[in-house]
Amino acid sequence: MTSMLEAADTAHISRRTAPPTWLVVSLACAGQFLVVLDVSVVNVALPSMRTDLGLSASGLQWVVNAYAIAFAGFMLLGGRAGDLYGRKRMFLVGLGLFTLASLGGGLAQDGWQLLLARAVQGLGAAVLAPSTLTLLTAAVPEGPGRARAIATWTAVGAGGGAAGGLVGGVLVDVLSWRWVLLINVPVGALVLAGSVLWLTESRAGDGRRLDLPGALLVTAGLGTLAYGISQTEAEGWTASATLLPLAAGLALLGLFLAVEARTAAPLMPLGLLGRRPVASANAAMLISGSAMFCMWYFMTLYAQNVLGYTPLEAGLALVPSSVAVLVGSKTAPRLMRRAGTRTVAVSGTLVAATGFAWQSTMGPHGAYATAIMFPGILMMLGAGLAATPLAALATSGAAPAEAGLLSGLVNTSRTMGGSLGLAVMSTIAAARTGEDGGPAALTDGYAAAFRTSTGLLLAGAVLMLLWLPRRNVTAKRNVSAS
Repeated sequence: MTSMLEAADTAHISRRTAPPTWLVVSLACAGQFLVVLDVSVVNVALPSMRTDLGLSASGLQWVVNAYAIAFAGFMLLGGRAGDLYGRKRMFLVGLGLFTLASLGGGLAQDGWQLLLARAVQGLGAAVLAPSTLTLLTAAVPEGPGRARAIATWTAVGAGGGAAGGLVGGVLVDVLSWRWVLLINVPVGALVLAGSVLWLTESRAGDGRRLDLPGALLVTAGLGTLAYGISQTEAEGWTASATLLPLAAGLALLGLFLAVEARTAAPLMPLGLLGRRPVASANAAMLISGSAMFCMWYFMTLYAQNVLGYTPLEAGLALVPSSVAVLVGSKTAPRLMRRAGTRTVAVSGTLVAATGFAWQSTMGPHGAYATAIMFPGILMMLGAGLAATPLAALATSGAAPAEAGLLSGLVNTSRTMGGSLGLAVMSTIAAARTGEDGGPAALTDGYAAAFRTSTGLLLAGAVLMLLWLPRRNVTAKRNVSAS
């Protein structure tokens, strides 16, 4: 890894001209695709993993949670490290960790080896993800061009989450569960080599060190909170196994805010949350993520557990939804220029809410077109339309020293919202299903989750309408607001 970073610095010194914008965008989007893909790609492989490695039910749950907790917990640290030590450098470090951990997970012979590899994957993803957006925003000046680049980044990220079920189904059916992790190795190595050769370094380092107390507190707080959330499905919301980590996580986050208010070089300057675009866009991203992230999870379960689809068939059934999120993300910049950022975000959220409401009418004998395809298209079309303006608002007008931090904050909001939402929706679905595991009872549980998500999205649309800036915010306004 050290020699690779030295090669990166040498490439930076010898290459005076910036690489083509399309190349920077392509490499950044490739990194983002890998990060988001691994949130969902393991879902269809879990039964095979359990059989092969002898994992318990709780151990199986942590195949997913180990990645998600490390990813969310270290995100702000990864974003700030990119600002201080170089975005390209952190991109390479994160991608290298992610690729090596994927190799370790694919070769794991015991359950603990797989869980450790997934946690290291999450750490690598937390370092990598903020750098993907920061490299992109540094390469493309603010304006229509950046909006299009962010739309591409959003579409690729959303496509990674959407493709997880399909990619996982193909790999498990054709090869084995190990390839849902091993597939990252050649792709990661290729992106790593291209990044060393073609990316140029950018940073906003000013001699400061990382705020380690703040980093430890926010990581411990988010990790403990995520652990508490993950306990709700198995233990319920009132059990001590849930309440204690939730309370401890909130206490640690409160202590983090107190430390940030006093330190000279905070990990997250609290003044950023005083900016209306940053605060409102991240709040909206948190709510949207909590409602929308569960879509892929429940749609896959509905297709397999109720309608009898194989993993591969379930992945193929969601292809139209995957296309819809790409269309929404790529259409959003044009609509933003005509109608404004807030209008597009609110409209996209309402389109998604319509799809979620339609999906909540599902039945145990639903036809593919009306029970999966068309409501799925609406859900993901709306998700693509809403995510692009929210990401653009959250990072608009960022000073160079803040770009990585704001990128990390956006990803943290979305990831933590998704983790919280999935835990809540799983609890609601399980409570409605009860002891009966038949198709009708399962369908009732899934439908209840989609109804709850519909309500959350409607509340999010109202929040966006009232809080998001009426007009696109200029860099000058944002900087002066700090």
